[in-house]
Amino acid sequence: MGLFRKVRRRSRADHIIIYSLIFLVIFGLAMLASASSHIGKLRFNDSYYYLKHQLLYGLTLGIIGFFLGSKIYYRVYEKIAVIFLLINIILLLLVFTPLGITAGGAERWVKIGPVSFQPGEFLKLSLVIYLAAWLGRQRSRSSSFIKGFLPLLIVLTVVIAILLKQPSTTTALLLMVTALIIYFVSGARLSFIIGAFLIGAIALGSIIYFSPYRWERIQTFLNPETNIQTTGYHINQALIAIGSGGLLGRGYGQSTAKVRYLPEPIGDSIFVVIAEELGFVGAFVLIGVFVLLVTRIFLLTKKAPDRFGQLLLTGFALIIGLQVFINIAAVSGAIPLTGAPLPFISFGGTALAVFLTMAGIINNIAKHS
Repeated sequence: MGLFRKVRRRSRADHIIIYSLIFLVIFGLAMLASASSHIGKLRFNDSYYYLKHQLLYGLTLGIIGFFLGSKIYYRVYEKIAVIFLLINIILLLLVFTPLGITAGGAERWVKIGPVSFQPGEFLKLSLVIYLAAWLGRQRSRSSSFIKGFLPLLIVLTVVIAILLKQPSTTTALLLMVTALIIYFVSGARLSFIIGAFLIGAIALGSIIYFSPYRWERIQTFLNPETNIQTTGYHINQALIAIGSGGLLGRGYGQSTAKVRYLPEPIGDSIFVVIAEELGFVGAFVLIGVFVLLVTRIFLLTKKAPDRFGQLLLTGFALIIGLQVFINIAAVSGAIPLTGAPLPFISFGGTALAVFLTMAGIINNIAKHS
Protein backbone atom coordinates (compact mmCIF):
# COMPACT_ATOMS: atom_id res chain seq x y z
CA MET A 1 0.00 0.00 0.00
CA GLY A 2 1.63 3.26 -1.13
CA LEU A 3 1.93 6.34 1.01
CA PHE A 4 0.24 8.41 -1.67
CA ARG A 5 -2.51 6.65 -3.57
CA LYS A 6 -4.13 8.01 -6.69
CA VAL A 7 -7.89 8.35 -6.53
CA ARG A 8 -10.39 7.90 -9.30
CA ARG A 9 -10.78 10.81 -11.70
CA ARG A 10 -14.30 11.53 -10.43
CA SER A 11 -13.20 11.63 -6.80
CA ARG A 12 -12.57 15.08 -5.39
CA ALA A 13 -12.60 17.07 -2.21
CA ASP A 14 -15.91 17.66 -0.46
CA HIS A 15 -16.65 21.33 -1.15
CA ILE A 16 -19.08 21.73 1.74
CA ILE A 17 -16.39 20.67 4.20
CA ILE A 18 -13.71 22.80 2.54
CA TYR A 19 -15.84 25.95 2.45
CA SER A 20 -16.98 25.42 6.04
CA LEU A 21 -13.35 25.11 7.16
CA ILE A 22 -12.29 28.22 5.28
CA PHE A 23 -15.11 30.19 6.90
CA LEU A 24 -14.31 28.91 10.40
CA VAL A 25 -10.59 29.60 10.14
CA ILE A 26 -10.99 33.12 8.72
CA PHE A 27 -13.82 33.92 11.14
CA GLY A 28 -11.75 32.55 14.02
CA LEU A 29 -8.71 34.67 13.18
CA ALA A 30 -10.87 37.78 12.82
CA MET A 31 -12.54 37.21 16.19
CA LEU A 32 -9.24 36.36 17.86
CA ALA A 33 -7.83 39.67 16.60
CA SER A 34 -10.72 41.45 18.29
CA ALA A 35 -10.84 39.39 21.50
CA SER A 36 -7.07 39.53 22.08
CA SER A 37 -6.29 43.15 21.19
CA HIS A 38 -6.64 44.52 24.73
CA ILE A 39 -4.92 41.66 26.53
CA GLY A 40 -2.10 41.58 23.95
CA LYS A 41 -1.49 45.31 24.39
CA LEU A 42 -1.58 44.97 28.17
CA ARG A 43 0.79 41.99 28.44
CA PHE A 44 3.13 42.39 25.48
CA ASN A 45 2.53 45.96 24.24
CA ASP A 46 1.36 44.42 20.97
CA SER A 47 -2.35 44.30 20.13
CA TYR A 48 -1.73 41.60 17.55
CA TYR A 49 0.58 39.38 19.63
CA TYR A 50 -1.90 36.51 19.99
CA LEU A 51 -3.02 36.75 16.37
CA LYS A 52 0.59 36.53 15.17
CA HIS A 53 1.18 33.55 17.45
CA GLN A 54 -1.91 31.80 16.11
CA LEU A 55 -0.86 32.45 12.52
CA LEU A 56 2.68 31.20 13.05
CA TYR A 57 2.20 28.19 15.34
CA GLY A 58 -1.41 27.28 14.63
CA LEU A 59 -2.39 28.14 11.08
CA THR A 60 0.99 27.47 9.44
CA LEU A 61 1.39 24.06 11.05
CA GLY A 62 -2.31 23.41 10.52
CA ILE A 63 -2.07 24.06 6.79
CA ILE A 64 0.88 21.67 6.60
CA GLY A 65 -1.11 19.10 8.59
CA PHE A 66 -4.16 19.59 6.36
CA PHE A 67 -2.05 19.19 3.20
CA LEU A 68 -0.39 16.00 4.47
CA GLY A 69 -3.67 14.63 5.76
CA SER A 70 -5.27 15.26 2.36
CA LYS A 71 -2.42 13.72 0.38
CA ILE A 72 -1.39 10.69 2.47
CA TYR A 73 -3.66 7.71 1.87
CA TYR A 74 -5.70 7.40 5.05
CA ARG A 75 -5.21 3.63 5.36
CA VAL A 76 -1.54 4.32 6.19
CA TYR A 77 -2.62 5.52 9.64
CA GLU A 78 -4.07 2.07 10.33
CA LYS A 79 -0.54 0.63 10.33
CA ILE A 80 0.98 3.20 12.68
CA ALA A 81 -2.01 3.62 15.00
CA VAL A 82 -0.48 1.77 17.98
CA ILE A 83 2.88 3.54 17.64
CA PHE A 84 1.15 6.90 17.32
CA LEU A 85 -0.89 6.32 20.49
CA LEU A 86 2.13 5.09 22.50
CA ILE A 87 4.18 8.15 21.49
CA ASN A 88 1.26 10.36 22.52
CA ILE A 89 1.02 8.67 25.93
CA ILE A 90 4.76 9.24 26.46
CA LEU A 91 4.29 12.90 25.57
CA LEU A 92 1.40 13.08 28.06
CA LEU A 93 3.70 11.77 30.79
CA LEU A 94 6.33 14.38 29.92
CA VAL A 95 4.12 17.10 31.38
CA PHE A 96 5.04 15.74 34.83
CA THR A 97 8.78 16.05 34.14
CA PRO A 98 10.98 19.18 34.06
CA LEU A 99 9.87 19.60 30.44
CA GLY A 100 6.32 20.23 31.61
CA ILE A 101 4.88 23.73 31.99
CA THR A 102 2.36 24.62 34.67
CA ALA A 103 -0.16 27.35 33.88
CA GLY A 104 -3.38 28.19 35.68
CA GLY A 105 -2.80 25.35 38.14
CA ALA A 106 -2.71 22.72 35.37
CA GLU A 107 0.18 20.73 33.91
CA ARG A 108 -0.91 20.35 30.30
CA TRP A 109 1.99 21.73 28.29
CA VAL A 110 5.38 20.39 27.26
CA LYS A 111 8.21 22.69 26.21
CA ILE A 112 11.08 21.36 24.13
CA GLY A 113 13.45 24.15 23.23
CA PRO A 114 11.47 27.15 21.95
CA VAL A 115 8.42 25.01 21.12
CA SER A 116 5.58 24.36 23.57
CA PHE A 117 2.50 22.24 22.87
CA GLN A 118 -0.38 20.35 24.51
CA PRO A 119 -0.10 16.54 24.17
CA GLY A 120 -3.75 16.25 25.20
CA GLU A 121 -4.79 17.89 21.94
CA PHE A 122 -2.86 15.31 19.88
CA LEU A 123 -4.69 12.61 21.83
CA LYS A 124 -7.95 13.63 20.14
CA LEU A 125 -6.34 12.53 16.90
CA SER A 126 -4.27 9.52 17.99
CA LEU A 127 -6.96 7.85 20.13
CA VAL A 128 -9.58 8.04 17.36
CA ILE A 129 -7.11 6.59 14.84
CA TYR A 130 -6.17 3.80 17.25
CA LEU A 131 -9.79 2.87 18.01
CA ALA A 132 -10.78 2.95 14.33
CA ALA A 133 -7.83 0.73 13.40
CA TRP A 134 -8.30 -1.69 16.28
CA LEU A 135 -12.07 -2.09 15.93
CA GLY A 136 -11.95 -1.95 12.14
CA ARG A 137 -9.70 -4.97 11.66
CA GLN A 138 -11.87 -7.61 13.31
CA ARG A 139 -15.61 -7.30 13.80
CA SER A 140 -15.47 -9.96 16.52
CA ARG A 141 -13.67 -7.51 18.81
CA SER A 142 -16.75 -5.31 19.03
CA SER A 143 -18.96 -8.06 20.46
CA SER A 144 -16.35 -9.84 22.58
CA PHE A 145 -15.76 -8.97 26.24
CA ILE A 146 -12.20 -10.36 26.36
CA LYS A 147 -11.07 -9.23 22.89
CA GLY A 148 -12.97 -5.98 22.77
CA PHE A 149 -14.48 -4.46 25.88
CA LEU A 150 -11.71 -5.28 28.37
CA PRO A 151 -8.82 -3.93 26.23
CA LEU A 152 -10.85 -0.80 25.48
CA LEU A 153 -11.47 -0.28 29.20
CA ILE A 154 -7.75 -0.66 29.98
CA VAL A 155 -6.65 1.82 27.31
CA LEU A 156 -9.28 4.37 28.35
CA THR A 157 -8.40 3.98 32.04
CA VAL A 158 -4.72 4.69 31.38
CA VAL A 159 -5.40 7.69 29.15
CA ILE A 160 -8.11 9.21 31.34
CA ALA A 161 -6.07 8.73 34.53
CA ILE A 162 -3.19 10.73 33.02
CA LEU A 163 -5.54 13.48 31.84
CA LEU A 164 -7.25 13.74 35.24
CA LYS A 165 -3.85 14.02 36.90
CA GLN A 166 -2.97 17.12 34.84
CA PRO A 167 -5.92 17.96 35.45
CA SER A 168 -7.85 18.03 32.16
CA THR A 169 -11.29 16.77 33.13
CA THR A 170 -13.12 18.05 30.04
CA THR A 171 -10.73 16.35 27.61
CA ALA A 172 -11.00 13.12 29.62
CA LEU A 173 -14.80 13.22 29.48
CA LEU A 174 -14.80 14.14 25.78
CA LEU A 175 -12.53 11.24 24.85
CA MET A 176 -14.40 8.76 27.03
CA VAL A 177 -17.76 9.59 25.40
CA THR A 178 -16.23 9.59 21.91
CA ALA A 179 -14.51 6.24 22.46
CA LEU A 180 -17.65 4.56 23.74
CA ILE A 181 -19.77 5.85 20.85
CA ILE A 182 -17.16 4.65 18.33
CA TYR A 183 -17.24 1.29 20.10
CA PHE A 184 -21.03 1.21 19.90
CA VAL A 185 -21.06 2.17 16.20
CA SER A 186 -18.57 -0.63 15.49
CA GLY A 187 -21.19 -3.16 16.62
CA ALA A 188 -20.63 -3.52 20.36
CA ARG A 189 -23.29 -4.95 22.61
CA LEU A 190 -25.48 -2.35 24.25
CA SER A 191 -24.87 -3.95 27.65
CA PHE A 192 -21.13 -3.25 27.29
CA ILE A 193 -21.79 0.42 26.51
CA ILE A 194 -24.21 0.85 29.40
CA GLY A 195 -21.76 -0.86 31.74
CA ALA A 196 -18.89 1.35 30.59
CA PHE A 197 -20.95 4.53 30.96
CA LEU A 198 -21.97 3.51 34.47
CA ILE A 199 -18.38 2.74 35.46
CA GLY A 200 -17.18 6.01 33.94
CA ALA A 201 -19.98 8.05 35.51
CA ILE A 202 -19.34 6.62 38.98
CA ALA A 203 -15.58 7.12 38.67
CA LEU A 204 -15.82 10.68 37.36
CA GLY A 205 -18.58 11.53 39.84
CA SER A 206 -16.41 10.35 42.72
CA ILE A 207 -13.42 12.30 41.44
CA ILE A 208 -15.50 15.47 41.08
CA TYR A 209 -17.08 15.08 44.50
CA PHE A 210 -13.75 14.59 46.29
CA SER A 211 -12.02 17.35 44.31
CA PRO A 212 -12.89 20.73 45.89
CA TYR A 213 -12.52 22.93 42.82
CA ARG A 214 -14.45 20.51 40.58
CA TRP A 215 -17.25 20.13 43.12
CA GLU A 216 -17.37 23.90 43.53
CA ARG A 217 -18.10 24.24 39.80
CA ILE A 218 -21.07 21.89 40.13
CA GLN A 219 -22.39 23.89 43.08
CA THR A 220 -22.00 27.12 41.13
CA PHE A 221 -23.89 25.62 38.19
CA LEU A 222 -26.77 24.60 40.45
CA ASN A 223 -26.82 27.98 42.22
CA PRO A 224 -25.32 30.57 39.83
CA GLU A 225 -26.70 33.50 41.80
CA THR A 226 -24.51 32.62 44.81
CA ASN A 227 -20.82 33.56 45.05
CA ILE A 228 -21.19 36.08 42.24
CA GLN A 229 -17.84 37.66 43.05
CA THR A 230 -15.95 34.36 43.43
CA THR A 231 -16.75 31.02 41.78
CA GLY A 232 -19.85 32.36 40.03
CA TYR A 233 -18.09 35.41 38.60
CA HIS A 234 -17.11 33.89 35.26
CA ILE A 235 -20.49 32.45 34.28
CA ASN A 236 -22.43 35.52 35.47
CA GLN A 237 -20.23 37.88 33.46
CA ALA A 238 -20.53 35.59 30.44
CA LEU A 239 -24.33 35.61 30.61
CA ILE A 240 -24.43 39.40 31.00
CA ALA A 241 -22.17 39.84 27.97
CA ILE A 242 -24.17 37.42 25.81
CA GLY A 243 -27.41 39.17 26.77
CA SER A 244 -25.99 42.63 26.07
CA GLY A 245 -25.21 41.62 22.49
CA GLY A 246 -28.88 41.55 21.59
CA LEU A 247 -29.90 40.71 18.04
CA LEU A 248 -27.10 42.36 16.04
CA GLY A 249 -24.45 42.95 18.69
CA ARG A 250 -22.44 45.97 19.80
CA GLY A 251 -20.27 45.86 16.68
CA TYR A 252 -16.96 44.24 15.80
CA GLY A 253 -14.25 45.14 18.30
CA GLN A 254 -16.70 46.84 20.66
CA SER A 255 -16.93 44.23 23.42
CA THR A 256 -16.61 45.66 26.91
CA ALA A 257 -16.60 42.28 28.67
CA LYS A 258 -13.29 41.27 27.07
CA VAL A 259 -11.64 44.37 28.50
CA ARG A 260 -12.86 44.44 32.08
CA TYR A 261 -15.00 41.53 33.13
CA LEU A 262 -14.45 38.33 31.16
CA PRO A 263 -11.81 35.76 32.13
CA GLU A 264 -10.21 33.89 29.20
CA PRO A 265 -11.70 36.05 26.40
CA ILE A 266 -9.36 34.46 23.83
CA GLY A 267 -9.83 30.89 24.99
CA ASP A 268 -12.82 29.19 26.54
CA SER A 269 -14.90 32.41 26.52
CA ILE A 270 -14.34 33.60 22.96
CA PHE A 271 -17.92 32.63 22.03
CA VAL A 272 -19.11 35.19 24.59
CA VAL A 273 -17.13 37.91 22.78
CA ILE A 274 -18.66 36.76 19.48
CA ALA A 275 -22.18 36.91 20.89
CA GLU A 276 -21.59 40.35 22.43
CA GLU A 277 -20.02 41.90 19.31
CA LEU A 278 -22.04 40.17 16.57
CA GLY A 279 -25.23 39.43 18.50
CA PHE A 280 -27.63 36.55 18.13
CA VAL A 281 -27.32 36.66 14.34
CA GLY A 282 -23.53 36.25 14.36
CA ALA A 283 -23.65 33.50 16.98
CA PHE A 284 -26.41 31.70 15.07
CA VAL A 285 -24.44 31.80 11.81
CA LEU A 286 -21.36 30.38 13.54
CA ILE A 287 -23.35 27.57 15.16
CA GLY A 288 -25.02 26.89 11.80
CA VAL A 289 -21.66 26.41 10.07
CA PHE A 290 -20.51 24.03 12.81
CA VAL A 291 -23.73 22.03 12.46
CA LEU A 292 -23.27 21.92 8.68
CA LEU A 293 -19.67 20.71 9.01
CA VAL A 294 -20.39 17.99 11.57
CA THR A 295 -23.53 16.81 9.73
CA ARG A 296 -21.61 16.58 6.48
CA ILE A 297 -18.88 14.47 8.11
CA PHE A 298 -21.50 12.13 9.55
CA LEU A 299 -23.14 11.82 6.12
CA LEU A 300 -19.77 10.88 4.62
CA THR A 301 -19.62 7.83 6.90
CA LYS A 302 -22.30 6.24 4.67
CA LYS A 303 -20.00 6.62 1.66
CA ALA A 304 -16.77 5.59 3.38
CA PRO A 305 -14.98 2.87 1.36
CA ASP A 306 -14.26 0.67 4.38
CA ARG A 307 -14.91 0.14 8.08
CA PHE A 308 -11.72 1.95 9.14
CA GLY A 309 -12.69 5.08 7.21
CA GLN A 310 -16.22 4.95 8.59
CA LEU A 311 -15.02 4.78 12.20
CA LEU A 312 -12.46 7.53 11.60
CA LEU A 313 -15.11 9.89 10.26
CA THR A 314 -17.44 9.04 13.15
CA GLY A 315 -14.72 9.78 15.71
CA PHE A 316 -13.65 13.06 14.13
CA ALA A 317 -17.25 14.27 13.80
CA LEU A 318 -17.86 13.44 17.47
CA ILE A 319 -14.71 15.21 18.65
CA ILE A 320 -15.58 18.40 16.78
CA GLY A 321 -19.31 18.32 17.52
CA LEU A 322 -19.04 17.45 21.21
CA GLN A 323 -16.33 20.04 21.86
CA VAL A 324 -18.38 22.77 20.17
CA PHE A 325 -21.40 21.78 22.25
CA ILE A 326 -19.43 21.69 25.53
CA ASN A 327 -17.85 25.10 24.92
CA ILE A 328 -21.04 26.93 23.95
CA ALA A 329 -23.23 25.17 26.51
CA ALA A 330 -20.74 25.91 29.32
CA VAL A 331 -20.46 29.66 28.69
CA SER A 332 -24.24 29.84 28.19
CA GLY A 333 -24.95 28.26 31.56
CA ALA A 334 -26.53 25.08 30.14
CA ILE A 335 -23.89 22.84 31.71
CA PRO A 336 -21.28 23.38 34.46
CA LEU A 337 -18.54 25.78 33.43
CA THR A 338 -15.54 23.89 32.13
CA GLY A 339 -12.44 24.48 30.08
CA ALA A 340 -13.06 23.53 26.45
CA PRO A 341 -11.77 25.77 23.65
CA LEU A 342 -14.00 26.38 20.65
CA PRO A 343 -12.60 24.38 17.68
CA PHE A 344 -10.97 26.49 14.93
CA ILE A 345 -11.86 29.69 16.83
CA SER A 346 -10.21 29.82 20.29
CA PHE A 347 -6.56 30.74 20.77
CA GLY A 348 -4.26 27.72 20.82
CA GLY A 349 -1.75 26.72 18.16
CA THR A 350 -1.75 23.02 19.01
CA ALA A 351 -5.54 22.77 18.89
CA LEU A 352 -5.84 24.57 15.54
CA ALA A 353 -3.07 22.46 14.00
CA VAL A 354 -4.68 19.23 15.23
CA PHE A 355 -8.17 20.13 14.02
CA LEU A 356 -6.88 21.14 10.58
CA THR A 357 -4.89 17.90 10.33
CA MET A 358 -8.05 16.04 11.29
CA ALA A 359 -9.88 17.92 8.53
CA GLY A 360 -7.19 16.90 6.05
CA ILE A 361 -7.71 13.22 6.84
CA ILE A 362 -11.48 13.70 6.48
CA ASN A 363 -10.84 15.27 3.08
CA ASN A 364 -8.68 12.30 2.06
CA ILE A 365 -11.40 9.80 2.98
CA ALA A 366 -13.92 11.91 1.05
CA LYS A 367 -11.71 11.71 -2.05
CA HIS A 368 -11.64 7.91 -1.84
CA SER A 369 -15.35 7.55 -1.16
